[in-house]
Amino acid sequence: MTNRFLSRTVTALAAVVLSIGTALGAPYQKGQKVEAFTSKDQHGQAFTLAPSKTRFLLVSHDMDTGKKANKSLNALGKDYLGSKNAVYVANIHGMPAIGRAFAMPKMRKYVHRIILGDDANLIAKFPEQKGKVTVLKLSGGNVSSVSYWDPAAEKLDDKLK
Repeated sequence: MTNRFLSRTVTALAAVVLSIGTALGAPYQKGQKVEAFTSKDQHGQAFTLAPSKTRFLLVSHDMDTGKKANKSLNALGKDYLGSKNAVYVANIHGMPAIGRAFAMPKMRKYVHRIILGDDANLIAKFPEQKGKVTVLKLSGGNVSSVSYWDPAAEKLDDKLK
């Protein structure tokens, strides 16, 4: 009886894990259509991604990489991302409230727009390389290439061509 209960429990847990993985989906790949999404920026302003009007989508997955990216983007100026039809998304999903209390005022000081990725399903759609910012190049709303930017060692201009 205990073995049958344990077996059913394990089977049920496996089904849940598989369904979560399916719900989150695989990260974007070359040729895939990017889905529009809505979020807010660091100033609380609403944002809706229009994939067909966006040329580059940059995503930082962790706080350390995000800090380096923000430092580089800030140095490039307020209009840099817009001039490249680029959008920068910072993953804040999973950041505890106390962390947000300190992070948000710092983010508001940056001159560039930071779209807040506060949804696990959204963030899971973007491929990731540890310590690098994901750069999706879009054409007509589809991914034409996937690359990675190391904001501590590389110029962003080299990635946004």
